[in-house]
Amino acid sequence: MHRRSLIAAPLLLLASRALAQGQSGAPAAPSPAATSPPADRVAGLAPILDRAAALEPLRTVLVAKDGERLVARGYRGGRVDRPTNIKSASKSIVSALVGIAIHKGVLEGANQKIAPLLRADLPDNPDPRLGEITLSHLLSMQAGLERTSGPYYGEWIASRNWVRAALNRPFVDAPGGAMLYSTGSTHLLSAILTRASGRSTLALARDWLGDVEGFTITDWERDRQGIYFGGNQMAMRPTSLLAFAELYRRGGRNAKGAQIIPEAWIAESWQVRTASRFTGDGYGYGWFTREMAGTPVHYGWGYGGQMLYVAPARGVSMVMTSTVDAPSGRTGHRDDLHALAAEILQTLA
Repeated sequence: MHRRSLIAAPLLLLASRALAQGQSGAPAAPSPAATSPPADRVAGLAPILDRAAALEPLRTVLVAKDGERLVARGYRGGRVDRPTNIKSASKSIVSALVGIAIHKGVLEGANQKIAPLLRADLPDNPDPRLGEITLSHLLSMQAGLERTSGPYYGEWIASRNWVRAALNRPFVDAPGGAMLYSTGSTHLLSAILTRASGRSTLALARDWLGDVEGFTITDWERDRQGIYFGGNQMAMRPTSLLAFAELYRRGGRNAKGAQIIPEAWIAESWQVRTASRFTGDGYGYGWFTREMAGTPVHYGWGYGGQMLYVAPARGVSMVMTSTVDAPSGRTGHRDDLHALAAEILQTLA
């Protein structure tokens, strides 16, 4: 379901509760990485960002408009220049790497079957439906395999081989069926990139995205076989995540105009192919889509509230990071961040 509301009233309520409990609620000083954009634009955003201090898990907010960074705000010790775990927001980055791999001929296309690429890890006497799963199914979370996220996550990462464990999940739907959000699907993409290219996923990211100004992956966990964790446990600076969001806003071009990601792949990634059963938001290839402030917004979402938003029609990119020790969906924090993003967009319209 789409939840559309102005953030001002909820945040004012939260702020009053915080003050009643003897908490400060005041935002931290802006990061030293902040720029000096036009005062009129910043003046309109300042009261919104002040109220956002009432969102206790929130740590950083960055906003860019037409390629100019307007805001770089830190809360409760958060810094825009300090690496943080972006959790499942990294799925958007894995999606970009798949698109580049297809463009370079490392992979054949989104409809390529995955079984031949992962033959060594297929189960004995595999279900014939494994042969039907394509890269597209993994990217859009429509593989049909039982999820490895949510209540299944702990069991999955405790396994000795995450790739085999993901491929051994029972089918609960046909390939191409309903969306089944599963980090195991994105991890299979990381394994496929590694095996098809002969290089680690991190090496590919640093090579293929290395010409994006300000983009850096500072740390990334691997499984027991050395495969980088597709879709989780990636550390980046919020400024780096904003650089990635800006890359998509510019149609895959860096600030110098060089084409880094094929523009057609961005359109494919933002095409709604299914929808989340939890939120109703559309999902493409590693990106959710919803309407905010009267315009389509594409976003990546990581556990705890690690967000990147791109509103191409408004020329706006945003990043928000939060603590990683509590979920953001069940607590309502994700919805608060959506409301904050919507009010920022409305103000910049």
